[in-house]
Amino acid sequence: MFSLTEVASLSDGRAPFSTLKPWWDVFTDYLVLAMLAISIIAGTLLISTDQVVCLPVGRTSMAASESLAPRPALGPLDGPEHDTTPVGTRRELPAANNGHPTNLDYQQYLYIGQICYHQALPWHSKYSPYLALLHALLLMVCNNFWFIYPKTSSRIELFLSILRKCFQSPWTTKALSETACQPLEGKLGRMKLCSAQISQAGAGSQAEQVSFSSATILDRKDGEQAKALFEKIRTFREHTEATSLLYWVYVGQTVFKVVKLLAVLGYASSSAGTIAFRHMCRPGLGDLAGHATFSCTHSLAYILQKLLLSYLALVLLSWLVGVYTLYWLLRRPLREYSFEQASEESSVRAIPNVHNDLAFLLHMADQYDPLCSKMIAIFLSTASESQLLEIRQEHRGDYEELRRQVRRDTWGRLELRLCALPALPQAVYQMADLEVLRLECMAEVKLSAKVAQMEALSELQLHHCPATIEPMALAFLQERLRGLHVQFTDVTEIPSWLYSLKNLRRLHLSSHLCSNVLALESLRELRSLEILLLQTKLTKLPCSMSTHLRQFCIQNDGTKLEALGVLKKMSSLQQLELLCCQLERIPPTIWRLTGLRRLDLRSNGIRSLEKGAGFQHLAQLTCLKLWHNRIATLPASIGAAGSLEELVLSHNELESLPHTLFALKRLRHLDLSHNLLRLLPAEIGQLGTLQQLSITGNRIRALPSQLFACLELTSLQLADNALTTVPAEIGRLVLLSRLELTGNPLESLPLELGCCPLLKETGLSMDNALFETLPSQVKQMLATPISVA
Repeated sequence: MFSLTEVASLSDGRAPFSTLKPWWDVFTDYLVLAMLAISIIAGTLLISTDQVVCLPVGRTSMAASESLAPRPALGPLDGPEHDTTPVGTRRELPAANNGHPTNLDYQQYLYIGQICYHQALPWHSKYSPYLALLHALLLMVCNNFWFIYPKTSSRIELFLSILRKCFQSPWTTKALSETACQPLEGKLGRMKLCSAQISQAGAGSQAEQVSFSSATILDRKDGEQAKALFEKIRTFREHTEATSLLYWVYVGQTVFKVVKLLAVLGYASSSAGTIAFRHMCRPGLGDLAGHATFSCTHSLAYILQKLLLSYLALVLLSWLVGVYTLYWLLRRPLREYSFEQASEESSVRAIPNVHNDLAFLLHMADQYDPLCSKMIAIFLSTASESQLLEIRQEHRGDYEELRRQVRRDTWGRLELRLCALPALPQAVYQMADLEVLRLECMAEVKLSAKVAQMEALSELQLHHCPATIEPMALAFLQERLRGLHVQFTDVTEIPSWLYSLKNLRRLHLSSHLCSNVLALESLRELRSLEILLLQTKLTKLPCSMSTHLRQFCIQNDGTKLEALGVLKKMSSLQQLELLCCQLERIPPTIWRLTGLRRLDLRSNGIRSLEKGAGFQHLAQLTCLKLWHNRIATLPASIGAAGSLEELVLSHNELESLPHTLFALKRLRHLDLSHNLLRLLPAEIGQLGTLQQLSITGNRIRALPSQLFACLELTSLQLADNALTTVPAEIGRLVLLSRLELTGNPLESLPLELGCCPLLKETGLSMDNALFETLPSQVKQMLATPISVA
């Protein structure tokens, strides 16, 4: 039995549409190439050496003789105006004129030659190569028009991709092996297949069914591939049988080609005789040159005439091929295709006839190789599809079990989590819609080439799982994988192939190992990497690390991080997180990151911010988080961060706030919780865009009335302070939906809480006894849910 992989390999080096090019189209392409060569050669000759050489015939007129006197007599006129000498025959001048001077200089000859080139030379001698080039290019486009026309090219490309998959499908090999009664080797051993067992489908029914040996069972992946191919062909058939656009476009381009070639033959053959070596020219320059008639020679006439005749021979041959194509198109119904012959030659039965565009594509493919139609026939057979469904039932259990474990992660992606398995189940490769594959605590994972079936896979997570990968699988992951999360306890668990993932955008490395074992220098080869998350114990950043990151996060687990000079090279960095790195102060290199938008320095033990802190350099900074540090004072330069929208200063040791802080006009979220503040400055009313304010866990005794000028406030967290009253101005906050007051020595609440229409009981956090002090009308308003229109 021949191997279909050998047949499929032959198509790798062919042109994209060679399968649908019959011999006449291929032959026409070669003829067009010859036409192009002839036209280019002729055109090159015209551009480089095209010229005419002109000499005067006879003598000047009397007026000319007198104007140019004194001059020797030019001799009697011999009637050049009535010269009947045949073209191309040398005309013998009278002996008296032999060697007679013409009194013309070189520039006059050039001038006369240029005029005679345009007046005496036939247009076909000057422009025929260019017309031939134009016709050849038009013929080339016309010959391939149905391949590039938008409404037909998509159908053709889809048909060829389906045909290629039919050649590669193991189900095709199984069907042909059943027909040829050849031995087929599988996982269960070597076995002999008998002839196809054919049974009657029912009483009075003539449809026959193919019965494959029960021992020759495809594996789960191959079965799913075959099923998907059946569905794709069915959908393609429904789409293409609805119209016959391909047929009419091909007929139209053939008719146009034949008519065009006939027109070229008509005008070019009639003009070929005008190309001659000698021409008589009367430029009307008797007063200027002293001569009325000139005899001119065209140096390229001979070669142009031969090239034109060769070109006409090629056009005639192309026209004959076009006439044959029309004969083939019209002599038989090409919009219907029957698989009767394919059914007789194989065991594949019950193949319905196809019509319109699909039928025409199959007729065209038959001109290349009839084997193509047999491949399609296998996947159009209803009996073959029924047999495949029976085989797939044997593998359905494992797939369904894994399918029940698929969940959606926090980003809404389909995720499968497998833990502590001896090996990766083969049914995983059947999940074409799986987006995230998470493998945990597996002794060894080997990704085979079958991973290419997982077309939606975009992220791979390996938690304590050493993973190896086959070359074909690596090629697939290099193109598709966008995210990789590796959690390891030993350096051998880091896959070496991760440095070749050229399209990787997000990388998360998590370990408790020291940075000395991490080859961070190799990450610079990942040119598409945008997000890098390192949850390790780094001591320094290597100078040659990736500099094209947009988001960089280090969770250092309390290990002191030094040597941050490489940060200044990360000009594209927009988000930087240095967590638990024991920095003690903001690294000066951060001020050079002018494109930085978000900066998070949580849990670093920072005690103070320098007065010369360069916040003015971070013009695009919108989020600054300095929480869980030991900051006691804020510098006045904090007001230079004019684009700041979110400022988190919670869990510090702040006792006061600078007035420049309230110059941040874009600030929407301000978190000052768990500090040592005793007073909230009145300038806070200048923050007109403030939406969320948290001062939980401070020592504030009273709220300034200016606070309630921030009419955009939606959340106000005042818990665990020393407040004794809540100002009545709180009723001005019509957008307030959350209010926290627990842990304050309050005795009552203002009645104006009822003026906050969005504030409900679910958004209130206070002691129950304090809530009972409100009038029943206010409590009823707070308990009434917001109606949704």
